[in-house]
Amino acid sequence: MHGIPSKTLNDGLEVPAIGFGTANIKGSAGVSIISSAIDTGYRLIDSAFNYENEGAVGAAIRRSSIPREQLRITSKLPGRHHSYKKAVTTIQESLLRAGLDYYDLYLIHWPNPKQEMYVEAWQALIDAKKWGLIRSIGVSNFLPEHLEKIIHETGVTPSMNQVELHPYFSQETQRSYHQEHGIITESWSPLGRASHVLENKDIQSIAQTHDKTIPQIILRWHIQLGALPLPKASSAGRQRENLAVFDFSLSDQEMHTINKLTKPDGRIHDQDPAIYEEF
Repeated sequence: MHGIPSKTLNDGLEVPAIGFGTANIKGSAGVSIISSAIDTGYRLIDSAFNYENEGAVGAAIRRSSIPREQLRITSKLPGRHHSYKKAVTTIQESLLRAGLDYYDLYLIHWPNPKQEMYVEAWQALIDAKKWGLIRSIGVSNFLPEHLEKIIHETGVTPSMNQVELHPYFSQETQRSYHQEHGIITESWSPLGRASHVLENKDIQSIAQTHDKTIPQIILRWHIQLGALPLPKASSAGRQRENLAVFDFSLSDQEMHTINKLTKPDGRIHDQDPAIYEEF
């Protein structure tokens, strides 16, 4: 895929080892930004029903000269539509918004455990995959306890779990669970939403050693952890920069230096999936 290494999901679907995040990227300006990302070389585009940009993603796909089968397009089910019938209708609406015949990946955006309906939502995704509306199904922000429940009750293991992951919140326990169960870890806000991590002197020193930028070092850290990062960038220059992370490697010591930055309370907005409710 345009020189980017690929990962094979547990259901056989191949996806690029890095993707493009689109939260808050929408409208006509969003179409231009996503089109630029595709032209730059991104083949995995992440979106969500609640991002209100599935239409922009679809327009960018139609504008692109890249064949649809070479792209991997993701969207996500919102918390307010976890009931089975609502979930099925929402998946259909997601496709209509984007003007697509299928999504390559569709995820449950948050477990919303207080509702206790995420197993029902998961069953809707399982059926939508059987009907050909989705090629691969996964989840987002699911803790091991939520994953255990849907696997136990349906017998179907998600292909990926998209979670908050950055140097201040490295999710070691979560990633270990994923690895044991053949689930790909996908990183949202991989650069910490432009937090103080981009000014960290330890990472800055590593960047100088490799003649790379701090974001490139952080993205390379994700890749060597085995995670699939979803950086977001509006300019073509930054988009290209974020893709240029496959021509060098971090040493074990450099990985250890970044790993040590993690904090127990490192979540950006304290969005703990055990209690956070997304609608």
